[in-house]
Amino acid sequence: QVRLVQSGGGLAQSGGSLRLSCAASGINFRFNDMAWYRQGPGKERELVSTLTRDGITNYAEFVEGRFTASRVYARNTAYLQMDSLKPEDTAIYYCHVNTKWGEFWGQGTQVSVSS
Repeated sequence: QVRLVQSGGGLAQSGGSLRLSCAASGINFRFNDMAWYRQGPGKERELVSTLTRDGITNYAEFVEGRFTASRVYARNTAYLQMDSLKPEDTAIYYCHVNTKWGEFWGQGTQVSVSS
């Protein structure tokens, strides 16, 4: 059974930093592409970052240069380091993975940034 369990997030001030974690079980991040999404209040879910099995990362323009996605294979955990946070980054953040059995989502983590 594939599970993605998220942790981290919370409340930060504008300009601050937070880190999200996404721990996987039932799959190996080494062999799967994964992504981070977010959904702000009253908004559609949007793609934040992708991280391929080959280690290639891409970022949405609105987080480029501020967010960093990574994985630690030994822990089978993915991370999203969020720096220089802005109030508009306030959202529920989700990790996502595509596997041969289908796609799976983490439970979501609230990030709130105050001005």
